[in-house]
Amino acid sequence: MKQLYFLFLLSFIPIGIFGQNNLMDLLNENTPAETNYTTATFKSTRIMNGHSIEKMPAGQLDVRISHRFGTINSGAYEFFGLDQANMHLSLEYGIFNWLMVGVGRGNYEKTFDGFAKFTLLRQSSGVKEMPVSLSVLSSVAVKSLKWPDPTRINYFSSRLSYVGQVLIARKFNQSFSFQLTPSYVHRNLVATEMDPNDLLAVGAGGRMKLTKRLSLNAEYFYLANPKSYMSQQVYNPLSLGIDLETGGHVFQFIFTNSLAMIEKGFIGETTSSWLKGGIHFGFNISRVFTLQKH
Repeated sequence: MKQLYFLFLLSFIPIGIFGQNNLMDLLNENTPAETNYTTATFKSTRIMNGHSIEKMPAGQLDVRISHRFGTINSGAYEFFGLDQANMHLSLEYGIFNWLMVGVGRGNYEKTFDGFAKFTLLRQSSGVKEMPVSLSVLSSVAVKSLKWPDPTRINYFSSRLSYVGQVLIARKFNQSFSFQLTPSYVHRNLVATEMDPNDLLAVGAGGRMKLTKRLSLNAEYFYLANPKSYMSQQVYNPLSLGIDLETGGHVFQFIFTNSLAMIEKGFIGETTSSWLKGGIHFGFNISRVFTLQKH
């Protein structure tokens, strides 16, 4: 009898295993497939001077103050550049999760500027595999300096310049992110016939996370146009600094050879050299406000 009872119990093992497999298959079929999107590739909408792949979410406003002092090699009389100041103020708003716009004003050539940043691809894993994030930036700047010769015919269109950029970024792990930024700059009016109206450049920037709130950033733009044919000596802009996040603020402390803080200015108009001590200390302060909750 014991042997018959044991064989009787064994007969139910395949049925139990089969039933368990069917149950797991049913659960897998009803579990929705997920796509995991990468976040915080960079901590700010700027790497240093240039735009990063990041943008403001829909309904959030970024109030941004950027400041660059004079060059360190100006000497003790100018307090190593701290007696001089160049500032840019901007308001940047997320209209949709894929569209961010901004307006600003800087005292570099008394320039007003505006831009729109469109997200086309987002780095993701899971059901939808995407190795990089990709955005497109389009901006326009208006120089409002008084005309050096008001007696001649001066056109408003001569004040305008345009920028187009493709932002391609990848977050390799929790500590390191990298971005490439092919750039095109068009200036309607240039100083002399030697200066090109169109500039081509490629930017590269990276972020190395040091702690939860601190990171080391670097950014470089290579100008493809022959610089030897321009009317003034220009250099490729190089920027090094750190990001410090404190709640709703992001502080960026920067050392750069570029005085301007918009693309039209630091691409093709950087006249200071790192090797000659032409380094500007500066900072960006970003404060985010939520205007519309979702």
